[in-house]
Amino acid sequence: MVDRAQDWIRQAERDLEQAQASKVEGRHEWACFAAQQSAEKAVKGLHLSRGQEAWGHVVARLLQELPMAVAQHLIDKAKVLDNFYIPTRYANGHPEGAPFEHYGPLQSEEATQYASEILEFVRAQMA
Repeated sequence: MVDRAQDWIRQAERDLEQAQASKVEGRHEWACFAAQQSAEKAVKGLHLSRGQEAWGHVVARLLQELPMAVAQHLIDKAKVLDNFYIPTRYANGHPEGAPFEHYGPLQSEEATQYASEILEFVRAQMA
C-alpha cells in the first residue's frame, strides 16, 4: 500500500492557509470550516503514518484513537473545531439566519489557532 500520509499533511497545510485567508477576507464561516478540515486531514495523515486507517470527521475522536497520548487540552480544542463541520455551511445548521451571520473574527481566530496547534502536534509526532 502506498503511504499517502504526506499528501494528507500537505492538504491540511493548504486548508489552514485557506482558513487564514478567509479570516482576513471576512469570510469567517469558511475560515472556521477550513480550519476544521485542516485539523481533520492532519490527524488522518498521522493515523496513516502509523499504518492505521481513520474514518469520520470528528477530530476529537480521531485524536483519541491515535496510538499515543494526546493532551486533553488538544482534544478539547478539537471539540470546538468539530462544531464548525456542518453549521458553517448549511442554512439549516442554525435556528435562523445564513451561516455567515453566525461567525465573526472571534470564532475564526479561535478556529485557525486551534487548527494550527493540532497541525503542529501532528508534525511533531511525524518528525
